[in-house]
Amino acid sequence: MSGKLEGASNIERLLIVRLSAMGDVIHTLPAAQALRDAFPQATIGWVIEERWAELLCAPGTPLRGPRSAQRPLVDWVHPVSLTGWRKSLFTVSTPQQIAKVWNDVRAAHYEVAVDLQGAIRSAVLARWSGARVVYGAAEPRESPASLWYTRRAITRGAHVIEQNLSVAAAVAQKKLNVPRVKFPHDEEAERRIGRRLADAGVGEFAILNSGAGWGAKRWPAERYGRVARALADNGLRAILNYGPGEEDLAHEAEAASEGTAKAMKGSISELIALTRRAKLFIGGDTGPMHLAAALQVPVVAIFGPTDPARNGPYRTSNATRSMVLRNPASPTTHARNPRPDEAMLEISVDSVVNAARSLLAGGATERAHG
Repeated sequence: MSGKLEGASNIERLLIVRLSAMGDVIHTLPAAQALRDAFPQATIGWVIEERWAELLCAPGTPLRGPRSAQRPLVDWVHPVSLTGWRKSLFTVSTPQQIAKVWNDVRAAHYEVAVDLQGAIRSAVLARWSGARVVYGAAEPRESPASLWYTRRAITRGAHVIEQNLSVAAAVAQKKLNVPRVKFPHDEEAERRIGRRLADAGVGEFAILNSGAGWGAKRWPAERYGRVARALADNGLRAILNYGPGEEDLAHEAEAASEGTAKAMKGSISELIALTRRAKLFIGGDTGPMHLAAALQVPVVAIFGPTDPARNGPYRTSNATRSMVLRNPASPTTHARNPRPDEAMLEISVDSVVNAARSLLAGGATERAHG
């Protein structure tokens, strides 16, 4: 490289592009934190889908300015709404919104952009930022994305966190360790969650999450209710977290719990506040599970077709304790099959309860079969 970018320590303005989704953004945070640690004085921005911006910035906090507990990682959050914009492209307001966001991005004069999504749309946005240098994986998730990069990094490691970190290491031009990440601290969300738990008479609790992105990743909701009943014998209440479109799953689990579990829905900031208080998390390969792992809450992860070596709770010497339950007969695929994974259904309630009790008793991190 030439000019300011000849030495990595000279980078002053850096843009991260990772648009979605919840778990993927959380898996990107260690690489972003490592870049922050490598360039402590740099202005770092992040282009992200508006729906997930609370993972970077607490509601009501300015999107730009000095970092704080409410926006601990980046100096500027650039929220976009690609799905919404596509649906309303020919309205008056949409081009105005697009122009405002992109004027802000280009006005920041980023020297380097890093695409940590590997999709064509994220690569294009990184290139359109105006940065002279655009980094991305040499073999991105969508192969044509690499055409938009000026620097291509060889990704290493089995886990997606390690792969993201290897791209960040190419930017920093040195080896980077996996750091602990910081999430926004929203005082209002903390107070609301505290009141909701107190009003429900909930003391120590576990979070159970029956939803997942598609059917093949879902362990039956009714079984979560049975797990809640067993945890009640340990004096632990269950909070059934659910997101948009998952109401029926939560209510099915709640009914099966026979009064030992309470369904609770909230914003991302409220989920962060709730998860910080939890003694345990039980769920599948979902954003809330990855949030719990990142917050070092003990996790029982119930896996079906997705690969826990790539997507499971990340294991380091100082990582939170976790147990991954997966039937070896489950096929390894990211195909969005709406039907249940038959092998995953063989994971029993007893195996999940035993894993939970082991973690509550201080059991070591391990992987197990259901």
